[in-house]
Amino acid sequence: MTTEAGTATTPTAAPEGPGQPPHGIGASLPSAESRVKTEGTFPYAADLWAEGLLWAAVLRSPHAHARIVSIDTSHALDMPGVHAVITHEDVPGEPLHGRRTADRPVFASDVVRHHGEPIAAVAADHPDTARMAAAAVIVEYEVLEPVTDPEKAFEAEPLHPDGNLIRHIPLRHGDPEAAGELVVEGLYRIGRQDPAPIGAEAGLAVPRPDGGVELYVASTDPHADRDRAAACYGLTPDHVKVVVTGVPGATADREDAGFQLPLGLLALRTGCPVKLTATREESFLSHAHRHPTLLRYRHHADAEGRLVKVEAQILLDAGAYADTSSEALAAAVSFACGPYVVPNAFIEGWAVRTNNPPSGHVRGEGALQVCAAYEAQMDKIAKKLGVDPAELRLRNAMATGDILPTGQTVTCPAPVAELLAAVRDFPLPELPKDTPEDEWLLPGGPEGAGEPAAVRRGVGYGLGMVQLLGAEGTDEVSTATVKVHDGMATVICAAVETGQGFTTLARQIVQETLGIEDVRVAPVDTDQPPAGPSCRGRHTWVSGGAVERAAKMVRTQLLQPLAHKFGMSTELLQITDGKITSYDGVLSTTVTEALEGKELWATAQCRPHPTEPLDEAGQGDAFVGMAFCAIRAVVDVDIEIGSVRVVELAVAQDVGRILNPAQLKARIEAGVTQGVGAALTENLRTPRGIVRHPDLTGYALPTALDAPDIRIVKLVEERDVVAPFGAKAASAVPVVTSPAAIASAVRAATGRPVNRLPIRPQAAVAT
Repeated sequence: MTTEAGTATTPTAAPEGPGQPPHGIGASLPSAESRVKTEGTFPYAADLWAEGLLWAAVLRSPHAHARIVSIDTSHALDMPGVHAVITHEDVPGEPLHGRRTADRPVFASDVVRHHGEPIAAVAADHPDTARMAAAAVIVEYEVLEPVTDPEKAFEAEPLHPDGNLIRHIPLRHGDPEAAGELVVEGLYRIGRQDPAPIGAEAGLAVPRPDGGVELYVASTDPHADRDRAAACYGLTPDHVKVVVTGVPGATADREDAGFQLPLGLLALRTGCPVKLTATREESFLSHAHRHPTLLRYRHHADAEGRLVKVEAQILLDAGAYADTSSEALAAAVSFACGPYVVPNAFIEGWAVRTNNPPSGHVRGEGALQVCAAYEAQMDKIAKKLGVDPAELRLRNAMATGDILPTGQTVTCPAPVAELLAAVRDFPLPELPKDTPEDEWLLPGGPEGAGEPAAVRRGVGYGLGMVQLLGAEGTDEVSTATVKVHDGMATVICAAVETGQGFTTLARQIVQETLGIEDVRVAPVDTDQPPAGPSCRGRHTWVSGGAVERAAKMVRTQLLQPLAHKFGMSTELLQITDGKITSYDGVLSTTVTEALEGKELWATAQCRPHPTEPLDEAGQGDAFVGMAFCAIRAVVDVDIEIGSVRVVELAVAQDVGRILNPAQLKARIEAGVTQGVGAALTENLRTPRGIVRHPDLTGYALPTALDAPDIRIVKLVEERDVVAPFGAKAASAVPVVTSPAAIASAVRAATGRPVNRLPIRPQAAVAT
């Protein structure tokens, strides 16, 4: 089934009325948090307070690479109002931490490896006192030459005891001697995108009478954060509790553990609650960014443009520490050829340490970088053959049953050709009026420097793909409990709501399964069973699946006495609009009457089928599932000054099943807009490893005025049979695809190669 839009090009909620449920799966149920967030009363970590509160501040390195000669905290300790100053010497447990590899120190001890690395932390009775005390800590550095070029990391002296190479994946698929009649090559560079969350990091740590500590933070993976904190504090996990506060937006692993760990250490040292609210500059310095990437490609095609072989070298700059670079590299190498049929592929991928800021998980990590490169290669082939770029892509489009370069068969729905045809055939926007008065139609906005005569329009295409869930043997599991009491249902699940809509989905699942309208989702903490991190659409799949299973178990408990009374099985009973009826009409009652005096509950898990690590040749069934997207970009480019205006992005996406139309639309539009930033403006500059302009003035995020018209022209609802509800994650794949489509459109407008993201003005000037 497909959902198509004509002139009104977005999915809409089903109208309420006879036969149309006001809630449940398929309805545009609004978020339960939308009103309090709009009113400004939603409790974020920065809003928390506790009796006897102290304030924390962190001293960070001003250098990208330096040897620490000495640290003198005496001046800070002597300041009135200062309660504690801690360094690496005050870490009672494990001094290193990390998401996948424990290679990152809580506080630098002998060597500083990136700008902004924590050196010391202070607790004082006023935030200004804490900041001044942190500045009063005297650190003597021996400044070292930083390694900032990832290509030089191979020959440089080791920056870390584990060496500079984090991972190397050599993918070998097919015949190395295969060659095509046509060969195109390209060198591509992708910049460092920051997730730029709406609110900077903040947290509160409260010591407990039993010697433990509670952390109130905007964690997206509370159980993993708890375990890292416990190891650092020298405590058992049951002595550390993480309570998830409101998350002010997350397009990555929201919280850096290096931010949380000093907070708890200070609370344990002082015996007082301690609060830390990061400045925007600290936020830019502390959390992970998208991997800057260097890509070299060679595509072989036959005379008809069908791909014969793809050769590529992919180099990811991991920054100072490993973080999630191994996973990002696996995605980049596995999807290096894109959603195309490629019988022969030979890919070399590396992730290396440098003295640049750490890189990590950001939506579509690995996949975005290679999408920009392989789509540029497809444009080159089309140009050489004189073939329409969309037609060339259709000739090579992947479908269900095709083989990835990793040797894995694509068993999930892969309607790539259908998606591409939908955006290709969608009507193009009207041309701008050639009048000086209509200045909004010029690249650069009102009163821009451009001239209408210098504006060229370009149309380009992008096809993208992403993985769903973790990969390479990651044990994806989530646990949920559904309780029903006094006519109200409560969902208990440690899946963190980061803006992806999980709490809304959980309510819809229970409403549809049990016919109960009043559904509450409990706040998340580590007293609940783990649900895993909030990334790659996990919670729609595994946590939504766990909620569904628990709700169905409660449904059986509810219906069993009625079925027994009337001598029938529960399968012959149905719940619709709060009423329980039998197939023959003999039984008809309300859910409220059936629940009277009862308290029901059930706990269930969801665990997708296992995957396996890539072997020494880059082969293996590494992914649970995949999602695909096609985007057609229309841009106007001033070919004299190089300014670019994105006029329209037409989007077609395979979504499996639409669970909440309004929410799905918002997720796609947000993902596309984040991709616009990666394509045109967002690049965290780090000359010699120093973050330049770490603020929202120097880092150019797209605003509402920069967002183009986004036309969702088709949503393909071909359900993935192995996924609960058959749904696929929606937000990552448009992020991956839109930068490639925009670059393709700029190439079409200017005739320039456009081999770098974000696109520089000089790259958009026609020669």
